[in-house]
Amino acid sequence: MNGEVKWYHASSEETFSLLESNKEGLSEDEASFRLSTYGYNEVEAKKKHGPLYLFAKQFASPLIYVLIAAAIVTFFLKEYADTAVIGGVVLANAIIGFVQEKKAENALESLARMMRPEATVLRNGQRKVIPSRELVAGDVVLFEAGARVPADVRLFQTKNLRIDESALTGESTPVEKKTTAISGEDVPLADQKNMAFAATLVTQGVGYGVVVATGPRTEIGRISELIKESESISTPLIRTINHLGKLLFVVILFASLITFIIGRLQGFENLDIFLASVSLAVAAIPEGLPALITISLAIGVKSMASKNAIIRNLPSVETLGSATVICSDKTGTLTMNQMTVTTIYTSEGWFEVTGEGYSPKGGFASEGVQISPYDYGSLMETLKAGSLCNDAYLREEGGVAGDPTEGALLVSALKASSFHLPRIDSLPFESEKRFMATLHEMDEKSNVIFVKGSPETIIRMCSSKYGDDEVFDPTEILEAASNMASKGLRVIAMAYREMGTGRKEVKEEDIDDLVFLGLQGMRDPPREEVRDAIKKCNTAGIRVIMITGDHGLTAHSIANQLGISTDGVLTGSELDSMSDEHLHEKLKNVSVFARTSPEDKSRIVRLLQEQGEIVAVTGDGINDAPALKRADIGIAMGKSGTEVAKEASDMVLADDNFASIVNAVEEGRDVYDKIQKVILWMLPTNAAEGLAVMAAVLLGITNPPLLPLHILWINTVTAIGLGVPIVFEPKESLLLRRHPRPPEEPLLLPVIKQRILLVALLMVTATFLLFFFEINDQKTTVATAQTIALNTIVFFEIFYLFSSKSIYENIFGRLFSNMSMLAGVIVVILLQLLITYNPLINDILDTAPLRLIDWVIIVLTASSVFFVIETEKMLRKRQSSKITR
Repeated sequence: MNGEVKWYHASSEETFSLLESNKEGLSEDEASFRLSTYGYNEVEAKKKHGPLYLFAKQFASPLIYVLIAAAIVTFFLKEYADTAVIGGVVLANAIIGFVQEKKAENALESLARMMRPEATVLRNGQRKVIPSRELVAGDVVLFEAGARVPADVRLFQTKNLRIDESALTGESTPVEKKTTAISGEDVPLADQKNMAFAATLVTQGVGYGVVVATGPRTEIGRISELIKESESISTPLIRTINHLGKLLFVVILFASLITFIIGRLQGFENLDIFLASVSLAVAAIPEGLPALITISLAIGVKSMASKNAIIRNLPSVETLGSATVICSDKTGTLTMNQMTVTTIYTSEGWFEVTGEGYSPKGGFASEGVQISPYDYGSLMETLKAGSLCNDAYLREEGGVAGDPTEGALLVSALKASSFHLPRIDSLPFESEKRFMATLHEMDEKSNVIFVKGSPETIIRMCSSKYGDDEVFDPTEILEAASNMASKGLRVIAMAYREMGTGRKEVKEEDIDDLVFLGLQGMRDPPREEVRDAIKKCNTAGIRVIMITGDHGLTAHSIANQLGISTDGVLTGSELDSMSDEHLHEKLKNVSVFARTSPEDKSRIVRLLQEQGEIVAVTGDGINDAPALKRADIGIAMGKSGTEVAKEASDMVLADDNFASIVNAVEEGRDVYDKIQKVILWMLPTNAAEGLAVMAAVLLGITNPPLLPLHILWINTVTAIGLGVPIVFEPKESLLLRRHPRPPEEPLLLPVIKQRILLVALLMVTATFLLFFFEINDQKTTVATAQTIALNTIVFFEIFYLFSSKSIYENIFGRLFSNMSMLAGVIVVILLQLLITYNPLINDILDTAPLRLIDWVIIVLTASSVFFVIETEKMLRKRQSSKITR
């Protein structure tokens, strides 16, 4: 197993000999030995930055630079207490950000493990699905359209195999693969037609090959250093936050400078006015905002993952909240993807098939009477065609490996008999052609081609019907297919053609002059939970559109069962004849599209986006990749999805369930909601603290209500004790009753701006009134008045925190719904008592003990913000209801 062997030079036989393997694959023992000897088939993950880098990165913010500069200046001015508290604020923010980034990094690794691809191999001649990381040199692997090549492979059998190698070679078009040895020295990768390389994508056909290199020994492993660094993602939300941070930076510096100039004009000492300016900057800077936003996003991603929605790209978290349309495929997403053949039509009549699922238990009946399938030649031949023109197989542990439709055909055949004819060659199913064909050795004199596919496609290729010598008339067959489809059955047609002996391959031109055998109708029941999920979508202002390759009548039947409202069904052929303008009109009322091509799906998504819709698209096949890429949110299936679909997506559904999309939409709205609540609470309180400092300077107060250390203390304690619990607030019950937010909606809504102004003015006014009231009392010291002001601000933030549980809704009924918030409030109150009554801290912070009556006044005054805001919500709601009338 020399890694320097030029495998493209070697013949298939030489390759197997060098690898000590054969076409039956390795034994389990030999594979285990090689795995332990040569290691897993995985390229080393991109080098992660160390903890010190991650920690240092938390300080890279214009707002943090201001705080660090202030800490340095106060240190040289020997104001060590100020330095310590400013440093504490910066350090606390850095620790929170570091912990959350580390958690996010670990979460991404965990999600990557969940999405680890699998490979189909032969072990001891038996087909088996294993994690691709367990592949070893010498393994025989099978791959088909939509799969990612799991290792470097020397091909020994192919059929119409084309592979997209653009990620490795830069070749823009898929490469057609061969199996013959290639002569010549130093043949470029792009010309090694008999090789398949790890990480490339199969776009067409099927292939068999033997693994020649794994992990770092693959071609992609050798150049992995060039692709390790991933591009950072800048999302609309992050850009908005960065813009907000820069705006605050400029405004705060300007306000601090104005405060310093006014203070000097009023005769303040340089040191005093400098510390006041620093206090204003520290007070107004929402230094905890980046960390709280990070926590909100991290919690949202984790919550989505727990509900089977694995986020691949951060924009998906934001965009989900504004999705207006979900374009979903049918099979496996809206339905169970557990096909069971229930009805068969042949020239000898109609047959019912009993039994459920993938267990080959059941029988056959005609007009309600049990029959033996051996008495009906057309029935047996139809079952045989479905069994042999088939790539699925039954797993020993139960279930089907392969396409569920093929699994249903295999099971229906096994209920009659086990059919065996050696397969010589095949034409794999492709969505554009809508059929599959296999060539089999029938006897010494002839071979036979079995074909299966959509009824419309197969009937066009047929010239006669089994057991019927009359002129072939497809009308009755098409009516039978329509009848089955109208009952929600997926219909597959079977046909055959006898060929002369000696044929070694089947070509497309051979698929003609076929003999029609029969139709098999299979049922794929709708998922029970999907109907409720679609109801939720309708309530949430999200339209659901079904785009499927199934028959129009089948799609319409399923749509009716699920509650998808539509003005008829449009098929792919009808779409082809429509102009974009005509389709624009149809899209307003038609929500079911059948017999569509990949181009149709992508076109529908494009036109919806042109209408201003935010579109989420589900898909699982390689043919879905264009639409997934084009969509605002591409959603791939985790179980049935191909690697191509997953690569093109923003989100992966671990359970292939439409209901999980609705859950993810709710989580996305909740994440955005929480970020707005963080801003709603933090900016007014920070603005109030900054205004308090500025007002003291403007009024020429030499003993201000809040000292610099007081401001630093408030920000440190409240950012951690009160800010963090907001992101743990339970979801609001009406999230899915709101209409999607417009994508251009600003983060700072008008209601938030109004709330900032209202709360900031109320806090500053009340704090100054209490301070002046106390300072005019001959028995009260300045320290006591300042302690009252400090505690008033903190209690204002506590009471306002409860109002911030919802932007619009009154929260009287759920005051205590967030235990994290209650715990944070209790901790903050205990800390306030500590700094008020501990003599040592009194000396450090210039605080003084308070009387019981002082606390009563503080609480009553601070609670006013709660009642004012809740009344404002009530009035706003009443005004809104009047307008809607």
